[in-house]
Amino acid sequence: MSEVSGKSDRLAGKVAIVTGAGSRSEGVGNGKATAVLFARAGASVLLVDNAIEHAEETRSIIEAEGGIASSFEADVTSEEQCKAVVNAAVERYGKVDVLDNNVGISLREKVTDISMDTWDHIMATNLKSVALMSRFAIPRMAENGGGSIINISSVAGIVSVADSAYTASKAGVIGLTRAMAADHGREGIRVNAIAPGLVYTPMVEGRLDDDHRARRKNASALGTEGTAWDVGWAALFFASDESRWVSGTVLPVDAGLTIAARHAYPEWGF
Repeated sequence: MSEVSGKSDRLAGKVAIVTGAGSRSEGVGNGKATAVLFARAGASVLLVDNAIEHAEETRSIIEAEGGIASSFEADVTSEEQCKAVVNAAVERYGKVDVLDNNVGISLREKVTDISMDTWDHIMATNLKSVALMSRFAIPRMAENGGGSIINISSVAGIVSVADSAYTASKAGVIGLTRAMAADHGREGIRVNAIAPGLVYTPMVEGRLDDDHRARRKNASALGTEGTAWDVGWAALFFASDESRWVSGTVLPVDAGLTIAARHAYPEWGF
């Protein structure tokens, strides 16, 4: 299944926040695809990005389809700005039902090579942002009887890849997901993680030639290439009431890469 889909009522009446909701270049990243699918399913979506023009592009797509969305510029490594994001969602739409923590960056350096400033930046962007956004969204969700938090990890958080800080941060996202699911389940809040595999998005396309792209595709059990829409469909399931009895899980969306990789990790091309 791809981006082709009509409207539905799977998220009718719900309010969702998607961080990293824009794409840095032409094409569709995970946050953009997720936001569009949430809106098509009936949610009102707050599109958060540190570059407002990227969020605005996603907003224009949603509104052209008759959906409801608005943009908000924020650095989600900032506690004050994360609080402002959640407050904006409540002010504009009345509540918060869904939080999709999608922001992430990578830099392929070994722990012996990476600077500590870079390490801290990756940890703040990939892991601290999840904690901060959840810190302010959870009380708002609890006020209305619960909600769903979806944290975007990576297969790098499950298996070893040649990227020390990224791997550590994405493994941390999985640990944080499980901790929050246990801590806030009795408040009606479900917390799950998605671990995308080698999806082809604007985040990676600039560093892949045709041969490298083919090797990535062939590394998985299915031998097919994934897109941001595959991640978005998984997020839509976790956001909807269809997953009402699912919490604390990690769902690899990876064409079977983590159970049947045909190449060693240097070939994966994170």
